[in-house]
Amino acid sequence: MPGGSHSVQVDCPIETVWTFVRDINNWAPLVPGYIEHQIINDKQSTWKFVSDIGIIKRTLHMEVDIINWQEPTKVTFNLKGINEKFTGSGYFEAERITESRTKITGYLDIKASGLRGRAINPALKSVIPKTATQLTAAVSNDIQKICS
Repeated sequence: MPGGSHSVQVDCPIETVWTFVRDINNWAPLVPGYIEHQIINDKQSTWKFVSDIGIIKRTLHMEVDIINWQEPTKVTFNLKGINEKFTGSGYFEAERITESRTKITGYLDIKASGLRGRAINPALKSVIPKTATQLTAAVSNDIQKICS
């Protein structure tokens, strides 16, 4: 599966990081190409965003299922395409460095299936790491603003 991760350190306590990450409304809008999201319940939501894979731009609609809320260190989720055939998973993980400094790691992997999968998966190998980096950086920037 094409995947990527990115880590950033913020000058915030791990509890502040958790308060931000435990609310999907805080980080769903930070997904590159974000259009909208809808919360179904505390473990399920749907997201729409524009995906830019080389010359291919598509509006993707996906289901996000939270697998585990592990306070205060990790939220793990699975992804499933609603209008396209793809699956994936990811997480945000927080690691206390000091009482006022936290390392945040974002991870994402996605695999396309069906007829388009063979053509799209090679492009995803470069797109997914960039998306993981952009999302993790955006989350860490918003968290850092809270602590500044």
